[in-house]
Amino acid sequence: MAANNRRMSGKKGAQVGSGGQRRRGLEGKGPTPPAEARKGHKKNRVANAKAKQIVRRPAHPKGRGGKGTSEMVVGRNSVVEALREGVPAMTLYVQQFIDNDERVREALQLVAERGGIHLMEAPRPELDRMTNGLNHQGLVLQVPPYEYAHPEDLAAAAYDEGQDPLIVALDGVTDPRNLGAVVRSASAFGGHGVVVPERRAAGMTAGAWKTSAGAAARTPVARAANLTRALESYKKAGLVVVGLAADGEVEVGELEALGGPVVIVVGSEGKGLSRLVGETCDFRVRIPMPGGAESLNAGVAAGVVLYEAARRRA
Repeated sequence: MAANNRRMSGKKGAQVGSGGQRRRGLEGKGPTPPAEARKGHKKNRVANAKAKQIVRRPAHPKGRGGKGTSEMVVGRNSVVEALREGVPAMTLYVQQFIDNDERVREALQLVAERGGIHLMEAPRPELDRMTNGLNHQGLVLQVPPYEYAHPEDLAAAAYDEGQDPLIVALDGVTDPRNLGAVVRSASAFGGHGVVVPERRAAGMTAGAWKTSAGAAARTPVARAANLTRALESYKKAGLVVVGLAADGEVEVGELEALGGPVVIVVGSEGKGLSRLVGETCDFRVRIPMPGGAESLNAGVAAGVVLYEAARRRA
């Protein structure tokens, strides 16, 4: 009984209170966010599910030429430029609640005008995940894998049209912009395609598409597992293999072989042709440069030789 009296005494101790919850409960919480942004809401789950529909395809051979990998173009300026240049695209991802500036409006307009491009809205964390944390600025464009031709198909297509094949092969060129420039020159001067090695070489990325200024849609690019063997196969098909080299034995303007079936091999600006590729060439030609420049980049060098080939064929 004494113990009970001690518990019921009037001595003050810790008191249980609201912890300020009642006061905070009276404060405003701001406007209710839209359903797509409320975690757990059905529309939020749908938006997140759609954003995760991106397909990351590994590079794998398909048919004779094979496909590359899908690519992400990130950032407002890059996305708008890619859409302006007609780079093939599968999906434009737009961040939820994005600040709608002039570039965002133009991107949306270009997608609407072109048609065939899916428009998806995604929360920022999902775009961060898709781009591995790059500064996407709320716009991400998914470019589909490029479908490469097979090197033999380029010569066969030219012969089928009753024409002498005019093909450019790149040896060790790693800058996609140079590849795009070569594709553009090949298209301008009647070339039948461009060949690139499967490894340690530039591929048909969004950057190459942009530099080609639309020519990549008309001029096929083939990929060779082994460039030397591809060149030997061309020789068996009747093509003359012409390699560009600063110390070439023949000047480009003196080579009559450019008027017939030919594959022009362009090396990298720094190392030039690799040893095995150089040994496979029937001719090694040089471009005279009276201005004293030591070398030209791959895009310019290919354009010079392609022009000479087109002049002889005319």
